[in-house]
Amino acid sequence: MVETTDRYRRLPENRLGTLVEKKRALVAAGRDVIDLGAGDADLSPPAAAVEALAAAAREPAMSRYGFASGLPAFREAVATFMQTRFGLAVDAAREVVPLIGSKEGIAHLAFAYLGPGDVAVVPDPGYIAYEGGALLADATPLRYPLTPERSFLVDVDAIPEDVAPRVRLLYLNYPNNPTGAVASLAYLERVVAWCRQRGVLLAYDNAYSEIAFDGYRPPSIFEIDGAREVAIEFHSLSKTYNMTGWRCGWAVARPEVAGALARVKSLVDTGTFLAVQAAGAAALRSWAKFVPRNVATFKARRDAAVAAFRGAGFECEIPRATMYLWLRVPAGLTSSDFAERLLMEEGVLVMPGSAFGDAGEGFFRLSFVTSEARIAEAARRAARLLSASS
Repeated sequence: MVETTDRYRRLPENRLGTLVEKKRALVAAGRDVIDLGAGDADLSPPAAAVEALAAAAREPAMSRYGFASGLPAFREAVATFMQTRFGLAVDAAREVVPLIGSKEGIAHLAFAYLGPGDVAVVPDPGYIAYEGGALLADATPLRYPLTPERSFLVDVDAIPEDVAPRVRLLYLNYPNNPTGAVASLAYLERVVAWCRQRGVLLAYDNAYSEIAFDGYRPPSIFEIDGAREVAIEFHSLSKTYNMTGWRCGWAVARPEVAGALARVKSLVDTGTFLAVQAAGAAALRSWAKFVPRNVATFKARRDAAVAAFRGAGFECEIPRATMYLWLRVPAGLTSSDFAERLLMEEGVLVMPGSAFGDAGEGFFRLSFVTSEARIAEAARRAARLLSASS
């Protein structure tokens, strides 16, 4: 029997996959399951993207390798989006890296910048790709606990002085998954200054930049002076355009950093299907028509979820962005026990906070990705479990 490596054995478990398998078994047995687990909305992609995909798929040239450079029209659409949305001038040829969804780029970045002895600061709770990339690069993840008392922010000045000199990569994600927290420009200025002072690369995961409510406008990290020197920003079509399964995203960085990520990718993939990139370009061009309407749907679902789960006896803040509520688990239960019971006893799938890291214990994440009626029904079921646990 060939043994796996220590590196492999250190990898965290993907709890979402485990819960999804249990959900499938329940559905196969005839149970009605309300899935509020993954950030995977039951909404349609832009019609323009669907039409562009269909047209591009009929072109033989679109079935050839895309390689790291990808489809020029997609890179140009990204550059136009960054200019229109954030006021940033981006070189489409040298500063944009097409990705097979932002997740793979986030993880692959570590291979260019981390090695044995290096430290990556990873938000806890946080997206599994941050820690996964660091571990696969044989580096050490420093899990920084995000707490309500600190507004779920990473306080870079609190990173221990005996560790800080070894930090080479800092992962940040605001608007934040799973907590829904947002970061002020003043906070981001402090982080960028810290990274510049210490020579740390800032990997800024901005997947939720367009899903924001009540007048809030999430910034790009590159709106902060000096960020171009030390940052790379990741974006995705998945959440904004309801295109999770299409696997299309991008990274933006100065040419040296963009080139390093592209070089790593050249050894592990040959690019996103060009027809999907053509669809991605069409989606980006449809921003003004599609995104405000889509965000309005998410806002209605957010408001319904907050009202329903507060009415059911749960505590939660009203998020200014993302598609998530971050709620406290009933007293006397771990987050894992609560999620397991809610799924098996009541047919509602949510994510336990511990699935995102040890500091997520005591909370669970709910994705408002289905209709208001189904969200209200999920809250009624959760209320029964809350009553039974009290």
